[in-house]
Amino acid sequence: MKLDLRDVVLGAAYGVATVGASVGALVAASTDAYAQEGQPAAPPAAAAQAPAAQQSGVAIRRVVVEGNQRIEAATITSYLLVRPGDTFDAERIDLSLKTLFATGLFADVQIAQQGTDLVVSVIENPIINRVIFEGLRTLDEEDLEEEVQARPRSVFTPARAQADVQRIIEVYRRAGRFAAQVTPQVRELDQNRVDLIFEVDEGPVTGVRDINFIGNEVFSDRRLRDAIVTAESSWWNLFQSNDNYDPDRLEYDREQLRQYYNNRGYADFRVVSAVAELTPDQRDFFITFTVDEGIRYEFGEVRVQTTLNRLPEDLLRSAVPIRSGEVFRGELIEDAIDSMTYIAGTVGYANVQITPNIERDRENRVVNITFEVDEGPRVFIERIDIVGNTRTVDQVIRREMRVNEGDAFNRVLLDRSRQRIQSLGFFSDVTVEDSEGSQPDRGVVTVSVAEESTGELAFAAGYSSTESFLFDVSVTERNLRGRGQFLRLRASSSQQRQQVDLRFTEPRFMGRELAAGFDLYSLRTDFLDQSSFENQSTGIGLRASFPTSDRTSLGLTYSLIQDDTEVADLLVDHDNDVTTSPIDQCDPNYTARSFLCDQEGSFLTSVVGFTFNWDRRNEPVRATRGFDLQFSQDVAGLGGEVNYLRTEVEGGVYYGLPYGFRALFRGNAGYIAGWGGDDVRINDRFFKGGSSFRGFDVAGIGPRQIVVNNTTGEIETVGDSIGGNAYAIGTVQLDVPLPLPESFSLGSALFVDFGTLGIVDSASRQTVSIDSDSSLIVDDEMSLRVAAGVSVFWDSPFGPVQFDFAQPLQYEDYDRREEFRFSTRTNF
Repeated sequence: MKLDLRDVVLGAAYGVATVGASVGALVAASTDAYAQEGQPAAPPAAAAQAPAAQQSGVAIRRVVVEGNQRIEAATITSYLLVRPGDTFDAERIDLSLKTLFATGLFADVQIAQQGTDLVVSVIENPIINRVIFEGLRTLDEEDLEEEVQARPRSVFTPARAQADVQRIIEVYRRAGRFAAQVTPQVRELDQNRVDLIFEVDEGPVTGVRDINFIGNEVFSDRRLRDAIVTAESSWWNLFQSNDNYDPDRLEYDREQLRQYYNNRGYADFRVVSAVAELTPDQRDFFITFTVDEGIRYEFGEVRVQTTLNRLPEDLLRSAVPIRSGEVFRGELIEDAIDSMTYIAGTVGYANVQITPNIERDRENRVVNITFEVDEGPRVFIERIDIVGNTRTVDQVIRREMRVNEGDAFNRVLLDRSRQRIQSLGFFSDVTVEDSEGSQPDRGVVTVSVAEESTGELAFAAGYSSTESFLFDVSVTERNLRGRGQFLRLRASSSQQRQQVDLRFTEPRFMGRELAAGFDLYSLRTDFLDQSSFENQSTGIGLRASFPTSDRTSLGLTYSLIQDDTEVADLLVDHDNDVTTSPIDQCDPNYTARSFLCDQEGSFLTSVVGFTFNWDRRNEPVRATRGFDLQFSQDVAGLGGEVNYLRTEVEGGVYYGLPYGFRALFRGNAGYIAGWGGDDVRINDRFFKGGSSFRGFDVAGIGPRQIVVNNTTGEIETVGDSIGGNAYAIGTVQLDVPLPLPESFSLGSALFVDFGTLGIVDSASRQTVSIDSDSSLIVDDEMSLRVAAGVSVFWDSPFGPVQFDFAQPLQYEDYDRREEFRFSTRTNF
């Protein structure tokens, strides 16, 4: 039979096992149920706990246990405070009764005297056979199984079931479903077993109908709503995830409001109250914040007091980003402490203590600050604890630490350690905290990480303005076996590229600080629209890299590549979007493309190279301070049939600005030259445009074949791009935060791209007379190109997307311009 425990919980209208359910009623309900199956019904609780009248002075001859099924009689008697030979003592028997009830093993216990026997009658609580959840739509059973205490083969008690009901309701409340109802039921089985069933009515998501502010005069309700995380529900915003009431999030919103005002001069601001009221239909909440804004302050006098010999006050004051007369911003105080701590760490003061003394002058509306700098006690690291890594082995994290047990405590090195662990890409969050050790001069460092998924099976299809239709499938594991190894198998296809590759990297080869790996790939590239040739590359590459200092590293590579180049039989007229009649460009009588015909066929290239990296960024993903630099060289000709030397350099400088703005400059340049009598083959040259130079199409700039009129010099036909041996491109960009909630996942940037591409070998600069009126030439001016525009970034549910709106400002007439493009987003 299936018994609804709700029917006996005080008979209340809220009898769906919500707050206020009576545990005693649940006990009674369970007892009634067992009576229906032929077991003796228990007497009322008061009677059950009152032992029968004893005969004083009579000794207990034996203890008799009745009604037990699973529990041994010896186990039951072990809880009693009386033994055979003892006299009947009402107080001790009463304590024995309470002790048996306290075990939670019994639904009812009676202790009675029958002559000289002490009879203990028990009704055992049943054993849970299964825990079943019914009615789940939005949550999985696994989510609730982690919360409830009831487990198969554990003892069932109505009180524990009721406690689990409250836990389930709390889970749904955290998910924004405050109208959820849970009904516990038991289905009785043989051998005193039961199935515990939780029938769940999830109800609708309890949204936020309105967010109101009381007491705000400086900032409007709209601006304050944007400052908090909780958002009002709206039918049109399908991707909104914070439009439900969450008490924990409400507390976070209070802090967000305080920071919002505090960073705009209102140092006295406080949130008087934050109240959430459920609407009568129990579907939404009204949230009301009552605030006291206070007055607006400016920074007054800023002083630094220090007794440290190697840290003069002037040096520390120069690191403080606070100027008198500026609007007060609380975050600048923390920035000042971080900057001074970093400077102190660079000169050997690892444990410097900086205390800001803040004095508010309400009459003059200024805040005076004095930073007191002391060396602090010398502390050594007693132990480093790693917590939160459920999959990644400890050693992967520990080897990124810049300090070890026994080292002096150093905040600069700990911060660097946190950055290195975060840059692994295995964790969504990394925190490094310190606490007191076993002695005053000992400290414990705790590294807390939150694992994120590192394995991915991805299927993608889309459309790009440069690649047309795109198809991609890949299997990637960035943390193979939890040891930090990288493995990827990928296949992709588009109008211009078809590629299959396998990549593997071991970050600590042979246990040393040496990353090693290999690449296998097959790549077919279609340049028919740009340069009238196709190329098939099949290769294998070996890689190794190692740090040369804390901020620099050196990588070594070797690649063996088989190229098969095929020249097209069509000469494309890019201006009129028509083609000429088929022409065999390699016919000895047609010399216009003879330099390509010399490169047609199969060529084996053996390349050895190195890459030097120098990274001084404060963050690996979105840097707001510092720079990075990469210098690489590749030499082809140590074996194989192709000889060249290629050199490239790339770097960037980053600067964080207030209110989420960020400025950056990136530049890259390269040069390739043949040696041993070889010219540079067209598939080894540089082609720029598209994502590498916004405002221009792929291979849209640089040397190009054109047909000109012999008399006027005017361009009659624009032909193929032939690439260049040298390039230099720079980007100036300002990241601009959009005034939209974070849930929209939108960002933007203003940019200016500028640069040039040119210099080809003499064999590629042939001038061919087509007829008496026109000639085919190669224009290789290497002139400056400039484009400016706006980029919009969207972390869409289907993957990151970048939209570029660009206007070429300086260009050549034969360049292929592109004012709009969208593609996979490129992060700087």
